[in-house]
Amino acid sequence: MVPSPARIGVSMPSLQHVLSVRQFDKARIDRLFARVREMRGIVKRGQCTILGNKLMGAVFYEASTRTRFSFEAAMLRLGGNVITTENAGAFSSATKGETLADSIKTLGCYLDLIILRHFDDGSAQIAAEVSTVPVINAGDGKGEHPTQALLDLFTIREERGDPSKLHVVFVGDLRHGRTVHSLARLLSMYDTRMSFVSPDALNLPDTLFQDLIAEGCEIREYVGLREVIESADVIYTTRVQKERLSGMEGVALDGSDYALTRELVACMKQGTIVMHPFPRNTEIPTWFDDDPRAAYFREIQNGLYVRMALLEELLNPFPE
Repeated sequence: MVPSPARIGVSMPSLQHVLSVRQFDKARIDRLFARVREMRGIVKRGQCTILGNKLMGAVFYEASTRTRFSFEAAMLRLGGNVITTENAGAFSSATKGETLADSIKTLGCYLDLIILRHFDDGSAQIAAEVSTVPVINAGDGKGEHPTQALLDLFTIREERGDPSKLHVVFVGDLRHGRTVHSLARLLSMYDTRMSFVSPDALNLPDTLFQDLIAEGCEIREYVGLREVIESADVIYTTRVQKERLSGMEGVALDGSDYALTRELVACMKQGTIVMHPFPRNTEIPTWFDDDPRAAYFREIQNGLYVRMALLEELLNPFPE
């Protein structure tokens, strides 16, 4: 196979696992995104054998549509094979008390790579410490979701350009939204201006807020989207994470506290894009889907290409 332009003349250590956005600097992101763009062409051309002898396991202890299916599609598009379980907590030896570490050690005997989604914070790190094969964190509790953040950043760059010149507004459940946590950390590398809009009970975790300040980021918190929407270049909306709430009062679980309304849309700039990691509830109405500023289905499509590039880098590493 002839090396792609993204693989030529660049030297950096290969990734062993993908656990956190903290593993990525600008140089690695630029190289990854160059390959992501090439993956579009690979999909259009059809049959591909880059990972033809590799086997991926999708091990999901929590429900998923986009992450699970896009990873499986990515592996198949690259010519690899997939073994999957959509409810590992109920359909594995976890029901008999097997630890996550033992499950991962076992799966490493059969697979070349593991995609792991788990309900516990830090579970991906535990898995990586014992795994004999690469592990990709597909979401660990309310911790991180690094591949979602990478596809989100790719979407922002493709649609709006240099993140350092943008105002990104995060809206919704910012306390439990791991996609928000990971993307905010990535954007902090670009000195992106960030605003955070949420009910008081769902605002950004204090530790992350302080980390962003320590990085020198320009950040503000707001209760209402109307206060900041006119200057937004990117609006990143999330649903209320009902599965992570416990006895919380004063929060509309359907997201109606911060729903995008026709009045708010009228205040948006023409070039603003609206993103969402999905699933959505009422925070973005379906009537907005036909607006060219609705970027979330393009964002979803980009997830396939980003995950293809990550699978290739882990299983067919770039030359060092």
